Amino acid sequence: MKKKYTAGDIVFNICNYGFFALFTLICIFPFYYIFINTISNNDLSARGLVTFWPRGIHFDNYINVLKIPGLGRAAMISLGRTVIGTVLTVLASAFLGYLFTKKEMWGRRVWYRFVVITMYFNAGIIPWYITMMNLHLTNNFLAYIIPTIVSPFNIILVKTFVESIPASLEESAQIDGAGYMTIFAKILLPLIKPILATIAVFSAVGQWNSFTDTLFLVTDEKLFTLQFQLYKYLNESSSLAAAMKGGTSAAAANLAHMQTSTSIRMTVTMIVVLPILFVYPYFQRFFVKGVMIGAVKG
Repeated sequence: MKKKYTAGDIVFNICNYGFFALFTLICIFPFYYIFINTISNNDLSARGLVTFWPRGIHFDNYINVLKIPGLGRAAMISLGRTVIGTVLTVLASAFLGYLFTKKEMWGRRVWYRFVVITMYFNAGIIPWYITMMNLHLTNNFLAYIIPTIVSPFNIILVKTFVESIPASLEESAQIDGAGYMTIFAKILLPLIKPILATIAVFSAVGQWNSFTDTLFLVTDEKLFTLQFQLYKYLNESSSLAAAMKGGTSAAAANLAHMQTSTSIRMTVTMIVVLPILFVYPYFQRFFVKGVMIGAVKG
């Protein structure tokens, strides 16, 4: 049977869909604005004349970026650190968060406070660099992985989430003879997928966007990340574009017209952001409520 809509229902639906359509446009427009500026005439883009529609479409900005030497290798380094770092961070956060909920864990309060207190104290860049150097993590791929495995904030998130799970689930598994690792792997992990997905997104974004660790710890070009390569390209190209723009020759003026600091920044932004935009929808499906519905009977 078809549902009959009243005048109030129709007005509400129109306002509801209109509001969410407007909200969606507000969220999408910044990415759209950056994209149309990367494919528009660079001179017009630099003067702020490209707002809603691309003008003088070309793809030279992307072609120039893809020509950067070592870009493919840098992309693989960034991908590797993102995948490996995210997986290890999620597993460590899940396991430590689970352990800190066990009252029978030896020295549980001491170890938990020891982990949490690291959130409030930071020795600074120089002691951090000396520590990393003494651990032989300079010019080492592990410098991207090891320091990020244990995250106090993520551990707190998991611990809080695990404590919200009914204790009867674990008790019933223990009665059947399941140990801690069995309970963790077969019962706990499927139930805490939403918080693990959240941690995975945080960790992946942080790993993908990071370039300061490369700046301080790495001098070997084979270990440069994509973000660091693009950071170097942004600085070098912006300086070159500014120098050429100040020139008086026709060649300099032509180069300034072809490449500006604005077009470089926006092109680099699009290249860095796109992978995360593709990854996020995959994790979004885990952000659901009611995952515990039906888990406990009676």
